[in-house]
Amino acid sequence: MTTMIPTWVDGTLTPVEKLEAHVKGLRHKAVSVFLICDGQVLIQQRAAGKYHTPNLWANTCCTHPYWGEDPRFCAIRRLEEELGIKGVDPVWVENLEYRADVGGGLIEHEVVDLFVIHCDTRPDMDLNPDEVQAVDWLDRGELETKIAENPDQFTPWLQIYMSKHSASVFGPA
Repeated sequence: MTTMIPTWVDGTLTPVEKLEAHVKGLRHKAVSVFLICDGQVLIQQRAAGKYHTPNLWANTCCTHPYWGEDPRFCAIRRLEEELGIKGVDPVWVENLEYRADVGGGLIEHEVVDLFVIHCDTRPDMDLNPDEVQAVDWLDRGELETKIAENPDQFTPWLQIYMSKHSASVFGPA
């Protein structure tokens, strides 16, 4: 199945096939979610079969909305598809933009709707092995330390979020 994502082409938002957007480094819409429970954030290790950044650790969920899809609905959909998480309420925090080389000649140039979810109890999960191979719960300091010690184990975008947008995710330090 070809996935068409909202991408700017010559200044106009246009549906473009997802891989083509990454090969050409085109600016496109994305959604990122951070789920925080009792001061710890849920991170996921991307499946080995992912076409870019396999086996690397990322935020709770990150994806591209379908053409015409509401970003919040996209966040809810992908939390269920990737992690089996249902019944949570993503809260929009901000819109941000980054450009990152994700290897294999691919570029993520994303305009991101950033969502954060705060919950009192850890949600039930049913990991989709095509998407996620493992999860972990870390507090902000643990995550910052792990990224500093082993940056090559984390996706470029998680490193960007933690270095430039952590106050939006976690609140002021």
